[in-house]
Amino acid sequence: MEKAAKNEEIVNQSVLISHQKSKNRTKSGKKWLQPQASIPHRLYVGISIASVVLLLAVWSLLTFTGMVDPLFLPTPVDIVHSGITLFTDYGFINDIGITIYRVLAGFLIAVVIGLPLGILMGTFKVVEAFFEPIISAIRYMPASAFIPLFILWIGVGELEKITIIFVGSFFSLVLMVAVEVGNVRRELLEAAYTLGRTRIGVLRSVILPASLPGIMEILRLILGWAWSYIIVAELVASASGIGSLILESQRMLKTGNIIFGIVTIGVLGLLSDLILKVCIRKAFPWHYGR
Repeated sequence: MEKAAKNEEIVNQSVLISHQKSKNRTKSGKKWLQPQASIPHRLYVGISIASVVLLLAVWSLLTFTGMVDPLFLPTPVDIVHSGITLFTDYGFINDIGITIYRVLAGFLIAVVIGLPLGILMGTFKVVEAFFEPIISAIRYMPASAFIPLFILWIGVGELEKITIIFVGSFFSLVLMVAVEVGNVRRELLEAAYTLGRTRIGVLRSVILPASLPGIMEILRLILGWAWSYIIVAELVASASGIGSLILESQRMLKTGNIIFGIVTIGVLGLLSDLILKVCIRKAFPWHYGR
């Protein structure tokens, strides 16, 4: 009797453990679908790779089967061949270098001028009251609308293209930085004043450290916008750069070159975004470890 009771207890424990493991697996599966719930890194990478493979598969299906005319959408193999030809016969690497220079120049000028102005607007209401109406109004004006004026004022050289990148980045950057700085918790400022900090001391030791991670994320976002404006800058009166190549390829009906140029801009933008993302996480590990 005792032996039978022990065996029955062991069986019940095994069933209970098995049921608990199954329940945990179910909870884990449901957790992946919860808002902002984390998933295993391998699963994340796998899903990302699967999405790219699916895109290539659909693209290949549409092109290799002849469902889409090659004039409108070449096959992936044709795109690769177009890229090799651009690098070997047309000096595409020089166009890439020129485009990178224009994007970074316009973006960095916007940062040098706009970052301090945004911090001041977010810190002092007097500065915000003076600049915010003008900057908000200009922000809604598309950068491409200024191209005729820029050509009239400064010609069609490098400065005109850099200015377009600057205008497309500057005004949004200033307002977003001002909002980020203005969202610093009031309790932190009051605590700093209680401890005897001066106004400049509060700005230096409280406002800037609290808002800097968010500001860097804003710069990362604005850099992506700068890459989108480079096409606008290089499509008009330009003899070099990826945008110029795209326009010339459109005239010659070289769809493969057009798509390869667009993909190149996307890859360059993605690389710059990843580099800046890694630098931000290295500089502020305490912020992203929350």
